Amino acid sequence: MGKAIKIRKSYPRKLRIAFLSFYSGSVNRGVESFVDQLSSFLGKMHEVVVYQQGEPKDRVKYKIIQVSADVNWNKKDMTGTLARRFYLDYWSMLIGKFTFRVAKEILREKYDVVVPLNGGYQPILVRLATWLSGTKMVGIGQSGVGWDERINLWCFPNAFVPLSSAAFSWCRRVNRFIRLKRIPNGVDLNVFRSGGESVRTRLKRPVVVCVGALVSQKRIEFVIRAVAELQDVSLLVVGDGEQKDELERLGKRLLGERYEQISVGHDEMPEIYRAGDVFCLTPERSEAFGIVFVEAMATNLPVVTIKDEQRQEIVGDAGVLVRDPRNSGKLAKAINKALKRKWGSEPRRQAEKFGWERIAREYEKLFLEICK
Repeated sequence: MGKAIKIRKSYPRKLRIAFLSFYSGSVNRGVESFVDQLSSFLGKMHEVVVYQQGEPKDRVKYKIIQVSADVNWNKKDMTGTLARRFYLDYWSMLIGKFTFRVAKEILREKYDVVVPLNGGYQPILVRLATWLSGTKMVGIGQSGVGWDERINLWCFPNAFVPLSSAAFSWCRRVNRFIRLKRIPNGVDLNVFRSGGESVRTRLKRPVVVCVGALVSQKRIEFVIRAVAELQDVSLLVVGDGEQKDELERLGKRLLGERYEQISVGHDEMPEIYRAGDVFCLTPERSEAFGIVFVEAMATNLPVVTIKDEQRQEIVGDAGVLVRDPRNSGKLAKAINKALKRKWGSEPRRQAEKFGWERIAREYEKLFLEICK
């Protein structure tokens, strides 16, 4: 294990912070991991509450308030449709109802800082509640540049956090009147490390690991097709989502026994990364950050991903970047290059730039400043 985190003994003031994260407790994705990690670190110094739809988990360092909802998990994500654009789809309406219920709590509790994480109606309703209660609102660019973030920015939060330099520039163009502070996502370096047990699989090494929600925006199909062009290389896909069956059929057809697809809880993810030799994910360029990249690098896995400003900032020299992952031949060459190169501890050193202790202190500093 790494060194114990040193917590400062005194603070300018103890804050009351509320996060709204509808899917927490039900889904294990980047946003939900972010909420859990940041709340855990801030919960050591401040009073932190997470409002969520899912069941509370044990042994957390913050308070969880479950706002139950009757959820039909078979409903499809309607991203890109007109209904989604105007937040008239099933999930947007459900999150709107969830947020309306939480808004009453915001008015009554009068938190110091409220952070909405789900987009759609949520930042609008939260902004109204925080204006009425005198609470500060902070937006965080987990959705990536696009319509949801425009709504966030047009709600005039007291501060907004872009996750990358490219996102910072975009946010400044959308609304130059609000306070921006770039803070990347983070990784717990004590948990995600190369030493330790790895998950047991039937796959033969070398193994490419691909982690992400099994949805079209992650473009996991590209990774499957690329690995299929490599001889004696296996692929482990980890995640869940509406493309689960479709991707499994494709993986089995193209890779046969060289393909395995599983879904695990976030607590098991360090063991997943340790079972691999290279990490590969090629999401759409609108992907805001990608916590999985820093998690993989923290376990000293080199990364193969898309070549854009955000991923270059995250990966640095700890991986191989490709301009067009749709070209399975070029992506296969990049994976092969990453497998053959001796990386030493370069991926781990890159991940250390994103340690949660440093990231949490940046958020704490921002929250304290806007609450003066």
